[in-house]
Amino acid sequence: TKMGRWNIKRAKDRIEDAWRAFLGRPQLWRTKYGDIELIGKNNRRQVESIIAKLQRTTEALTKGDIQKWRRAWQLAISVESPNRQALYDIYRDTEIDAHLSGCIDQRKGFVMSRSFKLEDKNGTPNDDLKHFLEQEWFVEFCRLVLTTPYWGHSLIELGDLGTDGDGCLAYNSVTLVDRKYVIPEHHRVITDLGQDWTTGIDYHEPEWFGNLIEVGRPDDLGLYLKASLHCIPKKNVLAAWDVFSEIFGMPLRIATTSSRDQKEVDRISDMMARMGQAGYVVVPTGTEIKIVESSKSDAFNVYDKRVDRANSEISKLIIGQTMTIEDGSSLSQSQTHLKVFENLVESDAKLLANTINNQLIPRMISHGFPLQGYHFAWDDSPSYTPEQQMEYEKMISDRYVVDGKYFADKYNMPVGERIQQPSLFGSEPADTKKDTKEDPKDNKENPKNFFD
Repeated sequence: TKMGRWNIKRAKDRIEDAWRAFLGRPQLWRTKYGDIELIGKNNRRQVESIIAKLQRTTEALTKGDIQKWRRAWQLAISVESPNRQALYDIYRDTEIDAHLSGCIDQRKGFVMSRSFKLEDKNGTPNDDLKHFLEQEWFVEFCRLVLTTPYWGHSLIELGDLGTDGDGCLAYNSVTLVDRKYVIPEHHRVITDLGQDWTTGIDYHEPEWFGNLIEVGRPDDLGLYLKASLHCIPKKNVLAAWDVFSEIFGMPLRIATTSSRDQKEVDRISDMMARMGQAGYVVVPTGTEIKIVESSKSDAFNVYDKRVDRANSEISKLIIGQTMTIEDGSSLSQSQTHLKVFENLVESDAKLLANTINNQLIPRMISHGFPLQGYHFAWDDSPSYTPEQQMEYEKMISDRYVVDGKYFADKYNMPVGERIQQPSLFGSEPADTKKDTKEDPKDNKENPKNFFD
């Protein structure tokens, strides 16, 4: 068990400490970041170099991760045997970055929130057919398509046919084929990660391709390839910042004892551990501990500025600018940045519409959906708030005769004859006035004096 392994490790540490004491060597301060040798004044520099060690460790981690990223990239672009498995493992770690996720969700959200329609070749929409796409499986399909630019390629499988709650034809699911098993350069799907592409299944064959939808170029490695270069150092910097805060953010507690009895030292150590989370050390009398923070730079600015730089680079990569997700400085600049962002959203919207029209709808027609002659289009008609809609309808009805059926259908209420409203000057409505030119006899039968 975990507790048993911990007890064995602690027993080994005690044996080592007893042996060091027997040889006259300094004791060790054991931390989860490594063992620090407790020494006297003559060798104080060893303890003071903890920050330098921490920095070197962080640099080594970043360097190692970047080397791993380069090797994975090289394997993915291999001409003879392309393999994206290692690269996709890095992508999976990159995907959990909070700032990156926020940028991607913002970009996808603007597309997913748009209205759509199914229209014929003349541009006439059909609201009844729209129900076939107002399904949960279609929402998942759109999400998978919009995720493709970040991974580079997606192979989506349509599920079995069924019916929805209204009895309409629908797919029971859509599924993303695990990208690790797909080799898009040779349009193959392997059944085991150790297989070569030559042993894979050709998904372009008619027996397979009728239920599959391929999105993205075969040689595209996606935006995550570039995003990883900023997420990897950011991850390591945040880890180093956590270590720094644990070392210097809380005071170090020191218990000094002249006893050489290991049981007494363990008792004091346990007592210190129960006192709180702050770091502690039990040392012999006369031992001096000194942990010195680097005075060459402000630790907050070093770490925080590096994280900010990584976030800004990620924002520029994914949404083309920074001001729609970070703080802006002026209205004019934010409008310019918003225009850049809208161009990216429009590009995603075209990708989704083309995929639906060129691949999804033809497969739906072959599976029995009555969509022949119709295509998918975004509904770009203006949308109004309830207040704006009321003012719009009032403006039209005050100037033109509106069929009452429009209001009856829209608001689901019976509408009677139109009420004649008096004019602004209190005169009778125009249709109730008598036209004196059409009935000149009235003027003759009822003559009036000029000054009446």
